[in-house]
Amino acid sequence: MEVGAADFERSLPSLRGRVRRAVFLAFDMEFTGLYSASLQNDKLSSGSVPSLFDSPMERYLKAKQSVQHFTVTQLGLAIFSNESSNNIQFLSHYGFDYNKFLKDGIPYMNEAQEKILHQYLLEGSRKVSSALDRDALKKAIDEVTCWIAAAEEEETMILQDLSGYQVLEVQLVLRHALRNVWTQPLGIKKVMVKKVSPQRRRLLENSPDDCCQKELILRSARGFTNLFQILVQAKKPLVGHNMLMDLMHLHDKFYKPLPESYEEFKGNIHNLFPVLIDTKTVTKSIWKKCQFPLRSSLLEVYAVLCSSNLNPKDSMCPKIALASECSRYAEKKSPHEAGYDAFLCGSVLLKSAHLLLCTSTDGALEADPCFPQYLSVLAEYLNKVNFIRGGVSSINFSGEDVPCHHPPLLVVHVRGWPGLNERQIYQEFKALCRFDVRRLSKNQFLLLSNKFKQVRLVLRDYKHHPHLRVSVYGHWRHSPGVNCLLQVSGVVALWSVLAFVLGGATCCLF
Repeated sequence: MEVGAADFERSLPSLRGRVRRAVFLAFDMEFTGLYSASLQNDKLSSGSVPSLFDSPMERYLKAKQSVQHFTVTQLGLAIFSNESSNNIQFLSHYGFDYNKFLKDGIPYMNEAQEKILHQYLLEGSRKVSSALDRDALKKAIDEVTCWIAAAEEEETMILQDLSGYQVLEVQLVLRHALRNVWTQPLGIKKVMVKKVSPQRRRLLENSPDDCCQKELILRSARGFTNLFQILVQAKKPLVGHNMLMDLMHLHDKFYKPLPESYEEFKGNIHNLFPVLIDTKTVTKSIWKKCQFPLRSSLLEVYAVLCSSNLNPKDSMCPKIALASECSRYAEKKSPHEAGYDAFLCGSVLLKSAHLLLCTSTDGALEADPCFPQYLSVLAEYLNKVNFIRGGVSSINFSGEDVPCHHPPLLVVHVRGWPGLNERQIYQEFKALCRFDVRRLSKNQFLLLSNKFKQVRLVLRDYKHHPHLRVSVYGHWRHSPGVNCLLQVSGVVALWSVLAFVLGGATCCLF
């Protein structure tokens, strides 16, 4: 079911009730872009491209640049509730999907933006949005001023083809400039203008239903943020797939601008959503334990879990039914549509949890499992969000991040090949294996892989290379800091010896 600006506000009460009754919530987001990479000098991993060298803090700062550069195009929300007390029937109640640019978009704002808007309204400012389309506003004002001169009281006209905040801005400007008009929105793209007497105007201004009252303006401008606040207040388990970027966008677009501190970001998210479950973390961790074929995409994981060989259709396996308004998802696959991917996230969670529960009890389940039982077998994965290619395997939003174990770091020493840069080194090894590259010194580069086999291949195949000597990195042998310290120590020692020798020679002269 798709919800746009026209019917979003009236859907909120129903959504609030469904969220409160939910067992858990699954969501997915689509963005205008992921990484704002830019090649600077010879650096291959500049901008915000993920690298195996990244610590969680470094990755957060990289991703923060992208989140501030890109915006949300779709948000999908699947609300899973237990519809039966004796036979577990998890129902995906709601597929919420919007496209801010291609459809009738739902506005949103974070707390900082709301404060700015609130200040504008307190000051009686006529400019309430930085996205003011001056040409459209001027055209509307010209139409009204030409019309009103000959219009009779109670006569009306319609302004058309307005969009977004223009509907609000036109009304505020007209009411401020002309004391004998009244305005009222018609749908999401039209405004009715009526000529009224000053007495009638005063009565209308005091009406509690006036859409231009400050509180109503704020509520309307919050848009999706109203639903975000409902999700936060509900404190239901929140499920996603590879959800780090999703969480960062949630924070930045609907809560507060992302902080500089990585630890502050983690703390904020944990306060907003105390229970997070990343299905990528779960499926990546259990594939050996449950003989689970390793798959990358969410749709592939869902297909594997639905296979009869892996997850038999026993009577206690959770049954997942789609609500009538979302029935098309049962008939047609829609990958990368946020509402569909949110449904897949929740389904993968339930099927993975059931598989883990069956494995832990050797298939001897005595009764239909309930969601708290599933949470108990998922305990070690809670609040651990997958970390793609980096220094940790997951980000722990409720504790310390645990470093992951990579194959040994390699160092490439270049001889007789001047001017070589990171990109050229990457291209040199690309045909054989995939390494992340970082310059160590003028003639040395570090190589890092997440596969031991690739490290062995490079050490073997480049053993006799005429220009590139590859070896395992040793801190005391290759660290520029250590080498610099040793060089300084050597110079100091040399000067000490010379001073001693020369001092002794001077004494002999006397």
